[in-house]
Amino acid sequence: MAASLAWRSSGAWARVPSAELPKRGVAEKSSVLLVVAQKKAKKVRKIILKEDVEMVGKQGDMLDVKAGFYRNYLLPLGKAQIVTPLLLKEMKIEDERIEAEKKRVKEEAQQLAQIFQTVGSFKVKRKGGKGKQIFGTVTAQDLADIIKAQLQRDVDKRIIELPEIRETGEYIAELKLHPEVTAQVKVNVYAN
Repeated sequence: MAASLAWRSSGAWARVPSAELPKRGVAEKSSVLLVVAQKKAKKVRKIILKEDVEMVGKQGDMLDVKAGFYRNYLLPLGKAQIVTPLLLKEMKIEDERIEAEKKRVKEEAQQLAQIFQTVGSFKVKRKGGKGKQIFGTVTAQDLADIIKAQLQRDVDKRIIELPEIRETGEYIAELKLHPEVTAQVKVNVYAN
């Protein structure tokens, strides 16, 4: 019984018994190549972007993109990487580290807010005018300097929100220490 080699859909050569081959009236010594259709090649790649790519996605996004786009554009420019189990593990560790850092920053902001609330009020001296009027205004920079002098803490003037202060009296300023944490402090303005 004669057998021939045939390409199978599994992607390997296999011996096919001659009984399964089509009968053609050809001499038995000739070989027949049986071709079976295969599935099309995978044409998408699962990738992770290393940086923002316009019209595609942001850094860290996991996407399915066409193989040619990855091979011809993203890979040569170093903008993406093929997803691997090791890469997924590294990303998970990095995400955990970032979350821990965010939590630590928020806790520091809450502690600083607690310190500001226990202080009571900050006193600001200004040259006085008629009645309750003062010369000039009290600015966020003035309050930041007073906080640094009294508490030895550097506070950026951009996080301080003050009402317009042109008279002596007691005012409340808000310090935005974190997107979720604000502290309110009293500011006593008096003339000397």
